[in-house]
Amino acid sequence: NVFVILSVLTAQAITEEPIRRYQLKSTAALIIAPLIKKSTKVIPTANNKSQTNTNTMSAAQKYPAPAVMGPESIMSKKAHGTSATPVQENLRWNVDRSVADRICNFNRHYAEHSGYFKTVPEFLNETNDTPADKEITFYDSNTGKPLFYAPRGRTMEQFIKESRNHGWPSFRDDEVEWKNVRVLMNGETVSVDGTHLGHNLPDRKGSRYCINLVCVAGNPTK
Repeated sequence: NVFVILSVLTAQAITEEPIRRYQLKSTAALIIAPLIKKSTKVIPTANNKSQTNTNTMSAAQKYPAPAVMGPESIMSKKAHGTSATPVQENLRWNVDRSVADRICNFNRHYAEHSGYFKTVPEFLNETNDTPADKEITFYDSNTGKPLFYAPRGRTMEQFIKESRNHGWPSFRDDEVEWKNVRVLMNGETVSVDGTHLGHNLPDRKGSRYCINLVCVAGNPTK
């Protein structure tokens, strides 16, 4: 093998004159180089495997209307990750800005920890103080565009209960601002400007958009 060849040639080179040693070294290189080249392989990584699985799934997946499907190009690289700008400076409900920027702009698969929204008292207070005939508008943490409205077609109590059951704010089709939201073929839910929001995880009731609170904590822009 390669190491035996090296050992033999090195031992011989030590006892020979300098020119002979150079010749042996050159011979070793000629023998070893093809072996190394022949043994070099591209080893699939976990990420490669994951991407392959995602592509396989996306080829067959399409969500029913009113969901608006979007192309993968929405999440192409831009000036700040997948977005043209970082998240706003003063996000609503005092959510963690660094976490928001990472999840919104430099991430395609991960999320704030399950139940995070339950640890944000400012958000919970707003849900409690919202009159029964009113709703909360959730804005893109990057652009300030409206993305979701809740509750619609149900009570605030039902919205919060479903969100608690799943660990993240969970929106239904009627609560999505489809002018600004798209669903990719693998279920990733994003803004038209490239903000990662969460994923569509349908259940027996239909599409359910499981969304990171930090990604929809923006302030409206004029």
